[in-house]
Amino acid sequence: MQKNDTQLVSPVDIAVALVLLTRLPLPALQDDAFKRQAKATWAFPLAGLAIAGLACLAGALALFLGLPASVAAGLILTVQVLTTGAMHEDGLSDVADGFWGGFTPERRLEIMKDSRIGAYGVLALVLSIGLRWSAFATLIPVAGLTPLLVAAILSRSVMPVLMVALPNARGSGLSSSVGSPPWISVFLGLGLALLLSASMIGAPLSLAAFLSGGLTLFGYAAVARVKIGGQTGDVLGGAQQLVEITILLTILAAG
Repeated sequence: MQKNDTQLVSPVDIAVALVLLTRLPLPALQDDAFKRQAKATWAFPLAGLAIAGLACLAGALALFLGLPASVAAGLILTVQVLTTGAMHEDGLSDVADGFWGGFTPERRLEIMKDSRIGAYGVLALVLSIGLRWSAFATLIPVAGLTPLLVAAILSRSVMPVLMVALPNARGSGLSSSVGSPPWISVFLGLGLALLLSASMIGAPLSLAAFLSGGLTLFGYAAVARVKIGGQTGDVLGGAQQLVEITILLTILAAG
């Protein structure tokens, strides 16, 4: 494994990315595999593809059985939540509570670590689920399931950008344990995500979706820097949610 530690990419990176971003029942990895956690971030888009792929299978089955698109959209969301253990939704709710529930960076981080959820967190979850459900249900009849795959892939490809661009605000937790990825791994992940999405919905729409998601990420990163001085695992999860919503709405607006 020491040889793999020096490699730019390794097949084990895909398994590591799945362990980090999903709750899928995967074979146990050797401890040495987790030495590649930072480098494995290039494979985050593939984890997004796996998550959305399983969800879309459930949606396709629902449509095959004659269920309406709104029900298929609900099942897709359910499978995504089960597959990820709702880690991104949890991050979004913690960020909403912390960023707007505290008056100092220290207090905001304390609130984000609290397992209890407040009004801001509830509202963030309701709006996130509602917007994604509505976007799914609207897109499925006109564009099929492909845009859902694209949104999952692109939204996870930008998470490592925050890991590099912002310092860890807490010094502990999942984001801190993974570490700061090398920029080459970040660019590989972004390139992979763009190639996959372009092959699914075409390069122009894929680029438009990516750029709109990037604008959302930029604004979100600026808020995170002001509120807590950097990023945490919760901030990364919140980024995935907001960027996915932005990408879905961009594809929807493009008709």
